[in-house]
Amino acid sequence: MSDLKTQLSEQLADIEWNDLKPHAGRDALIIVANSLNLVEVAEAIALDNVPLVQEWMSQQLIYKPSAQQLMSWNEDPKKTFSALIVQPFVLACPV
Repeated sequence: MSDLKTQLSEQLADIEWNDLKPHAGRDALIIVANSLNLVEVAEAIALDNVPLVQEWMSQQLIYKPSAQQLMSWNEDPKKTFSALIVQPFVLACPV
């Protein structure tokens, strides 16, 4: 495992929606589909692997949250996500 991947794995944390909400408010939240490995997505973004990130985006496997999702999560502030920070973004995967 690469040093970056090891570091990202160690930083992976579960976090509630209330803690992610400010990042959504500044348009820095990226949702990652459960079918992807959050650490691998974070590594691809950190390493600027544009072709791979664009492929995931085109398949809607990573995306900005929709207004409907935001409304739903605001109604359930204790909803839990796995999350990683890859400046300037916060990547989150619903659990």
